[in-house]
Amino acid sequence: MRFRPPACYLCSLVANIKSQIKRNRQNEKRRLRNKAARSEIKTRIKSSIRLVETEGVDSDATVDALRAAVKRLDKAAAKGIIHKNQAANRKSRLMKRIARASGDAA
Repeated sequence: MRFRPPACYLCSLVANIKSQIKRNRQNEKRRLRNKAARSEIKTRIKSSIRLVETEGVDSDATVDALRAAVKRLDKAAAKGIIHKNQAANRKSRLMKRIARASGDAA
């Protein structure tokens, strides 16, 4: 028989106590939800930067993408997925990068 890794990283830690089993299940669900949210934040930031580089700062699609990225960052900070200071730093870096890209285009 071949060794099969568990589907989740917590499955190898089998608890005997009901409350701990439930807690492990909840933590796994939250970990996957947070992972998806962090991935979406990265995707939104990348797409907004790509749009700025291709279409420029003044296009409607760019403004909408940038607004969505900032909204996702704020939402993640409000829900505790990322720290509020990290959200502020990421927004600052995003705006600085967009300003630099628009300065190069001008």
